[in-house]
Amino acid sequence: MSAADAFALTYDTAPAGTWSAPGRVNLIGEHTDYNDGFVLPFAISARTTVSLVRRPDTTVRLRSVQQPRGDVSVDLRELAPGNPDGWAAYVAGVIWAAVQGGAQLGGIDVLVDGRVPLGSGLSSSHALECAVALALNDVLELGLSTSELAQLSRRAENDFVGAPTGLMDQLASLQCTAGHALFLDTRSLAAEQVPLDVAADSLALLVVDTKVHHSHGDGSYGNRRAACGRAAGALGVESLRDVPADGLDDRLAGLDDELRRRARHVVTENARVVESAAALRSREWLQLGELMVASHSSLRDDYEVSCPELDVAVEASLAAGAVGARMTGGGFGGSAVVLTPRGRAAAVRAAVTQAFAAEGWQEPSIFEVSPSAGAHRDS
Repeated sequence: MSAADAFALTYDTAPAGTWSAPGRVNLIGEHTDYNDGFVLPFAISARTTVSLVRRPDTTVRLRSVQQPRGDVSVDLRELAPGNPDGWAAYVAGVIWAAVQGGAQLGGIDVLVDGRVPLGSGLSSSHALECAVALALNDVLELGLSTSELAQLSRRAENDFVGAPTGLMDQLASLQCTAGHALFLDTRSLAAEQVPLDVAADSLALLVVDTKVHHSHGDGSYGNRRAACGRAAGALGVESLRDVPADGLDDRLAGLDDELRRRARHVVTENARVVESAAALRSREWLQLGELMVASHSSLRDDYEVSCPELDVAVEASLAAGAVGARMTGGGFGGSAVVLTPRGRAAAVRAAVTQAFAAEGWQEPSIFEVSPSAGAHRDS
């Protein structure tokens, strides 16, 4: 059934249109976006679709194909952080942010079909927000750029949902193109589409979804973000983006252990992103793999956002012949991304699955991904 047909069946009227936005895999560049740093994500084929139509009153009705018992109906004038909550907060938050920004909007009916795995570190929440933002931009003729839509989505995430995320996920969902990774400067928002064609060199990109679900709302993410701010202040810079990588140990010597390790990850990760973009341009896959492994080690040891399942996924992948592997996303669960020779992909899948079984863990979901198109109107 098409999204338009599903909407008509749900609301007994045709939608104004349907829009979709993808999840993303961050190839490298974790926890750098809220430090004005560099990131290198690519969009995946898993997408969230949103259909909507305006209403003549002020009622906002929200329904998800995946949450059939979670329908929400709320007056537009009563939208506020915490009302509604749950999955609907991500939709309502974008509507609220648009109205706060001056958009003239009454009631609206929305149907969501989310196909990005939840809690997997593949940015399902941002795919939903970006699809809603793109839909409102079209229907209300707001004329916002993709950068402005990303800012709108971030306001929904930060101020309505209450998760202090950066801009990478929104910009990746809105700006990525098929066959490319997005080399993004989150300070200037300058972006470069870097070709990412692993298949041409007989390689494959796998995602290992550990099935360990994470949450950015439990304080761990916010605590690390706050630590970065304190470290920047102690170093006398606007953000950790401004700390040079050369002589880093000496520069960080005056910080306490926690701040020193958090800052060291961010500064070295920024350098790894720049080097990884260069490796992609020259198709230096072994170098990229080494940078991915170094990134995971830094996230595990300095930033402390990995978990046993992610560590085992990375270790088993490398032992089975992968070129590189690292956790991707905010951490505390979610997924790992693996760069492997295509001829070793089956062995990598088997090794990770066996390693999880040996630990008595739930079987992971392992699937191949390729750089896909960003958000767009479907109909």
